[in-house]
Amino acid sequence: MARADCVFCDLDGLRAHSVLLLENDLCLFVNSEDLEGDLLRGSGVIIPKAHRPTVFDLTSAEVEATFALLREARGLLDERYRPDGFNIGWNCYAAGGRGAACAHARPAPIRRRAQGRTRDPLAAPPAR
Repeated sequence: MARADCVFCDLDGLRAHSVLLLENDLCLFVNSEDLEGDLLRGSGVIIPKAHRPTVFDLTSAEVEATFALLREARGLLDERYRPDGFNIGWNCYAAGGRGAACAHARPAPIRRRAQGRTRDPLAAPPAR
């Protein structure tokens, strides 16, 4: 069940602001400038349609649906951002860095520079 105080439970709002959007019966993938910020440019979130406080609260079917969308989202993110790799994670509880009290997986595309990882995950690659 959705919660009025949860930013990730506003599925219609997320759909409306999404640049990239995928959906199955149980989960939603959105990629939106509203959800990004300087360090997360190009990243998206995969959210269960039913409010779940953490990844530990997902049903087995929601876990499967999350990973199905993750596989689909990779193709969209590869095409749009051409990353060299991805960081994929869930933050749980305040001590774990969670900003929203709702389970969400965050696939974050990463691009590397010749000297190592850049602060901006999708900065332009170095000239050759």
